[in-house]
Amino acid sequence: MKPLDQWRSETQYFDANGNRIAYWVTKNPDDNKPWLVLIHGFPTSSWDWSGIWGPLENKFNLAALDMLGFGLSDKPKNIRYSLMHQADLQEMLLASLGVGDAHLFVHDYGNTAAQELLARHNEGALSFAINSVCFLNGGLFPEQHRARPVQKLGLTPLGWLMGFMLSRDKLRQSFNQIFGPATKAPDIEIDVHWTLISEHDGQKIFHKLLQYIPERKAQRERWVGALQNTTVPLRLIDGGADPISGKHLYEYYLEQIPNADAVLLEDIGHYPHTEAPERVLKAFQEFHNRIKTAAL
Repeated sequence: MKPLDQWRSETQYFDANGNRIAYWVTKNPDDNKPWLVLIHGFPTSSWDWSGIWGPLENKFNLAALDMLGFGLSDKPKNIRYSLMHQADLQEMLLASLGVGDAHLFVHDYGNTAAQELLARHNEGALSFAINSVCFLNGGLFPEQHRARPVQKLGLTPLGWLMGFMLSRDKLRQSFNQIFGPATKAPDIEIDVHWTLISEHDGQKIFHKLLQYIPERKAQRERWVGALQNTTVPLRLIDGGADPISGKHLYEYYLEQIPNADAVLLEDIGHYPHTEAPERVLKAFQEFHNRIKTAAL
């Protein structure tokens, strides 16, 4: 993982309706390389991808942003956070870069943003073409998502109390529960996550970000349908030891998605790309090699 100071120094920003959105992009894009968009999960940020940024950049031009309310982006207190808007931000970034088509590599909350982008692609309503989507652990099916107790609290009228309850130690405890038994996050990783969650008083809007849970339920037909009715190549790389979206998600995905392509990492938890980066890169590259072969 990159040191936070280096990551900050590489940050660029664009304006989205008066809000400043942090993003990172390959400095000198190669016209011979395809574009890959990296979309992070909850409650972290695009820094999650920094540990595999270099290997991915060997084969792709990369683009990633911190979604509104996350990481180094603005965290307005008086809005209703929506995955529809988060998907809009991805379109805005690619439009600003002049990107006409891209692959997606996504995690957790980012999975659902990608499902909305995929639904738009299937409808012919997206501003860029999606070439493939590779999912990591996340709530692809709302009926399979197992929310943590603190998430359930955040959705109640007392959700604002989360801002007072959150701490670096609480984050450590939570992450210990969702990581694999032998792949717990090191202290420096927890420190950076906490710093980025706390940026711009992020604790105060933490509960507002949880609106993605009821939004997934309300949009289930659209977002699950996007997976079931697309011709875009899809792969799930799933950490099976994750209590939120682990082996049970993998098995359900195989049942629900036609010609499902999925890889199970039995001993890995909710953050496969930080817990087992080499294994994730191998599974990701195998997927893209198959896409290339099929296109020949």
